[in-house]
Amino acid sequence: MAKIVTMPNSPNFIKSNFVLRRAVGSVSSPYTGTIRTQEYDGVFWEASVNLPPMRRDVAKNWQSFLLECNGPVNHFKFADPDALVNQGTYNGSDLKAKDRINATNIELDFTSATQTISAPSNTTPFANAVEGDFIVITGANIINPENTGTHKIITKTNAYTVVVESESGGLVQEADKTGCVIKSNQKGATGLNLSSASNSATGTIKQGDYLQITSSTTAGSNPVQYVMVTADATLNVISGEDTYGVKIQPKLRTAITQNDLVRYASPKGLFRLTTKDVDWDADNISNYGISFSCIEVV
Repeated sequence: MAKIVTMPNSPNFIKSNFVLRRAVGSVSSPYTGTIRTQEYDGVFWEASVNLPPMRRDVAKNWQSFLLECNGPVNHFKFADPDALVNQGTYNGSDLKAKDRINATNIELDFTSATQTISAPSNTTPFANAVEGDFIVITGANIINPENTGTHKIITKTNAYTVVVESESGGLVQEADKTGCVIKSNQKGATGLNLSSASNSATGTIKQGDYLQITSSTTAGSNPVQYVMVTADATLNVISGEDTYGVKIQPKLRTAITQNDLVRYASPKGLFRLTTKDVDWDADNISNYGISFSCIEVV
């Protein structure tokens, strides 16, 4: 069983390469040039970093850390070295996942002209939703894939009708689609519905900030995914509590349940070394050069 090894926090890296890897298949027609794509579940970060020259009394901390990693066996917490501090003004350590939309086995109409999703008028699937929230729609009877997946609520007309901005590029006309499911914070979502962890926590979440997804309501829990905010979050206040609609990449690998914590202050992901070998350089005055590569744990 893997253990979590503590990575030294000094000195910081002098050079880094941070990469998001995606599993996306593509096929190009030799006759028309048309490219068709298929996105799979695999998505994770990878990094290569270089430390500054260090004398032995400092280098030993990094040597010990790398050896304790036991190649790719053990894990450690790691963040984009050039973005250790978020740029938003949110002053709490954590946010909470909020399931403001949770409707199953419901009939939906999709209107392409107005980008509207509507349910029967005697239902209330969007009663607790606010503008800026993200919803994830699934349903075996929905024919067009553009109508499934993540949508951002632009306008809440009433408890059963919303105007959306679709991550697929736009809704396609469909009516009377039964057995639909509308939820938030689901696997595959590219937007999160969050709230402040306490009524005293407030502030903005900005494009380029990172978040640490956990699967626990306990502060300080280990990360399960590391994501970037790709647009300034939409902020609403409900009963004195700040709520946020947060657009992210990459997509969620697993669903987040109600009140699971999302770390905002000094967020990190869970990583492992990419190789089983560890090496370093040293010169005749004991200046050490250390670099390594790591990959997010999935």
